[in-house]
Amino acid sequence: MTPTATVRILAMALVIALLPTASVADPADEPAYVAWPDLLPGLTTAYDPSSSNLCTAGHVRCVDAVIREMDSRLKPLTRSCDHDAVFALVYLRTTEEYRRTIEDPNFFVDTAFVNHQDAVFAKLYFDAFDAWHKGKRDKVPPAWRVLFSAAENREVSGTGNLLLGMSAHVNRDLPLALAEIGLVRPDGSSRKDDHNQVNQFLVRVVQPVIDEVARRYDPAADDAQIDGTTLDETGTLQLLFAWREEAWRNAERIALADTPAQKARVIRSIEDAALAKAELLKAQTAYRAPLSSSATRDAWCAEHSTDA
Repeated sequence: MTPTATVRILAMALVIALLPTASVADPADEPAYVAWPDLLPGLTTAYDPSSSNLCTAGHVRCVDAVIREMDSRLKPLTRSCDHDAVFALVYLRTTEEYRRTIEDPNFFVDTAFVNHQDAVFAKLYFDAFDAWHKGKRDKVPPAWRVLFSAAENREVSGTGNLLLGMSAHVNRDLPLALAEIGLVRPDGSSRKDDHNQVNQFLVRVVQPVIDEVARRYDPAADDAQIDGTTLDETGTLQLLFAWREEAWRNAERIALADTPAQKARVIRSIEDAALAKAELLKAQTAYRAPLSSSATRDAWCAEHSTDA
């Protein structure tokens, strides 16, 4: 993919974005390793700092469990050069940066709550991924079906895999997760400040992860880079920030629905808008046979996927 084409994709993605639509406890006597599946039985969307479930309570060890789960899922995808590896890597690196960020106990107003959100949010991705790969495709949300189908059939570029994953998770999953866990604190103040804080650590992730995708999976993923600039990173970040703002507003729409029927209509509109974005992104990043295919990136990945 040429630099011009990649810039055009990011510009189109920005247009798509406008479519309608506590301190962390760390007791030394707790086990260092907790497996993600062991946390699922007691995980609820309601945050409860007194819960014995590490994720429901927003414990930092829950974040560690999420990271281990992401890493265990990424490894086989990387070994087989599965195109789903692109978003899996991006999500893992983002969560690792979040884990480093919360070493500062003052970065978020309520770190434990955001830890809880991290688990609820990740579970939506894990559930969609598992449903697709277990053949339960009727259980996969439409926007995620576009991503997984495109990856399975090797239909889009590495940039496409990245943007489709970001779009499904932010435009579809994030408003649902936010609405479920709650937008306000017990004192009635908005949690929007912590939502916005996430953007600050995302800035530290985008350039390194695009470089890693290009180094390991698809050398064209960083084709829009111009030496001495952050052109592609800036475009991706602005797109992501716009989507995250839209996700918060959509979560507010869910929260303000007066009846179950109204809530269902709002959620349906969110699903439809996320699907529309996915379809447009797929069209913009698809290979054009016989002029282009995934052959070059697949050969590159076979040689470089395990590079550091």
